[in-house]
Amino acid sequence: MKKVLVIGESCRDVFVYCKAARLCPDVPVPVLNILDTAENAGMAKNVQRNILSLMPECDILTNNNWTQIAKTRYVDEQSNHMFFRVDSTHDIDRIDIHSLNLEYELIVISDYNKGFLHSEDIEYICSRHDNVFLDTKKVLGQWANNSRYIKINDFEYKNSQQFITNPLRKKIIHTQGSKGCEFRGKNYPVKKVDVKDSSGAGDTFMAALVVSYLSSGDIEHSVIEANRCASEVVKKRGVSTI
Repeated sequence: MKKVLVIGESCRDVFVYCKAARLCPDVPVPVLNILDTAENAGMAKNVQRNILSLMPECDILTNNNWTQIAKTRYVDEQSNHMFFRVDSTHDIDRIDIHSLNLEYELIVISDYNKGFLHSEDIEYICSRHDNVFLDTKKVLGQWANNSRYIKINDFEYKNSQQFITNPLRKKIIHTQGSKGCEFRGKNYPVKKVDVKDSSGAGDTFMAALVVSYLSSGDIEHSVIEANRCASEVVKKRGVSTI
């Protein structure tokens, strides 16, 4: 049996590094001179590539048109300050849920809520596999009850707070940036680091969480390891792997 399958939407993360030497004379906005461009596979594919930095194999089921979808960030080359982000979007076909091969030790659902996965699709997967780690931008509900663990950030947690039942609460790993994360009423702090870029840190956290859990079976140990890995990537520019 293969170990890990990632399911979710993907895109290209593009970073356009610029120099802003002056303001536009017509309106008070910076004039950007492009110096360099870098890109990587993003969203669910970033989860996959982080997992692959820790273990030799990880399959993915994602949208076929992911290369046509981009998050383009315009960033000051010297300070790493992001001026703005431009998203290019395309329709994403819904997953064919009934053709899924779920013969994996662990399934990661990286749901960016772009249409690839509906809540009933996630419910279907979780009902047929007892080791699903869920990261979703959707407001939580009973459809997530059968997941093993749910990783959500502070913004997503606040959006879902009024709908979180006791069964869901026991599964939630609530990441809180520089404050670490909370799981079952316990805070797991992180060391203070010089944050260069937090883009993709949640993907790294999820990747480290599942790889550590596969090897240890200990969720508390895995949360600590995920915190450590996420704290490392935020010290780097752009979207980085562990």
